[in-house]
Order: sequence, then C-alpha cells, then structure tokens
Amino acid sequence: MATNPAGRRLDTELLGRDISFGYSETWVGYSLLSLRIVMAWVFLQAGLEKWSEGGWGDPFAWSSQGFLENAVAGANPLHGLFTWFANYPGVIDPLVVTGQILIGVALLFGIAVRFAALMGGLQMLFFWTAAWQDGVMAGLPVEHGYVVDSTFVYLLLLFGLGAWGAGRVVGLDAKLEETEIVQNSPWLRLLLG
Repeated sequence: MATNPAGRRLDTELLGRDISFGYSETWVGYSLLSLRIVMAWVFLQAGLEKWSEGGWGDPFAWSSQGFLENAVAGANPLHGLFTWFANYPGVIDPLVVTGQILIGVALLFGIAVRFAALMGGLQMLFFWTAAWQDGVMAGLPVEHGYVVDSTFVYLLLLFGLGAWGAGRVVGLDAKLEETEIVQNSPWLRLLLG
C-alpha cells in the first residue's frame, strides 16, 4: 500500500483501549487553521458587537448586569454566583468585552493560542454554567436539551486548538517559539502553540 507523504498513523491508548488510525497531516493542518479562524471570528464578532453597542465613543456601554440578575435561572445551582457577579459590572463588563476581542485577535493571528484557548474556554465555561436551567439531578438542562449547547461545543473546540498547538499552523506562535527568550524560558511554550 502506497503511503501519502503527508500521511501519518496515530497509535495511542484512550479510555483503556488501543486506538490506531491513519490521518493526513495536510488535512489536519487545514482543519486546525479553519477551526482557529472560525473561533477567532466567534470571539471577535461577540466582542466587537458589545464594544459598539453604545457607539464607538462609549465602548463599555454594554452591560452584563441585566443578564446576570434576570436571565440565569433561579434553579441553576450557581445562580447566587452570577447574581454576585452582577454587583461588579465595572469589572465584569470590561473583562468580557476586551477578553473576547483579545482572544479573537490571538486566535486570528495564532499568537499565544494555548493561553487564548484557556481564557476563551474559561469564559465559555462561565457562559455554559449560566445556561443551566437546573442542577445535576435534573440532568443539567440547557435551553434546547441537556448538557450540550453552543458554548459547550466552543469550549471543546478551544480545548482541541490548545491541545494541538494550532498557533503553529500559519500562526505567529511558530516564530515566537524559535526566539531566544522562549528557548530560554520553557514555561512560555505552555502559553504558545
């Protein structure tokens, strides 16, 4: 059987089972780049919409306070945490807006992708838990089903982008990892990739 020069074989153990399959490095590269750009768009669009809500002259006119006080279901086990967050819109709102924009830019240019994926994943984790309409015993219902909603999917996509080091695929992380400062500070490599 002829082997494609860009083809590889993955042999690993997952959940106690041996897993082995062939894959194309080329298509993995394209898929990582595509997913990274799509997630960049998701974050940039969300952040820029919030930023422009009050016009460009008032970038922090958007407020999470109404959502935090009224949209999180009372049966949500974390309801108290989100109503507590509502007391601090001067901290929460800029973190959400600027965080979404910076995460989007980092993903778009492939810079500090693991750190951006971690921060984006943390934001998605908060959004996902805010969507719970009840607790574990009720099956963690969300608006259109149980457990899984779009924020949960985004969380998993971000995990994949960070795990695969998607910033190295047509991104600045590949160049940054070659610099002397990163070579001399291996902990920085944890943020890149």
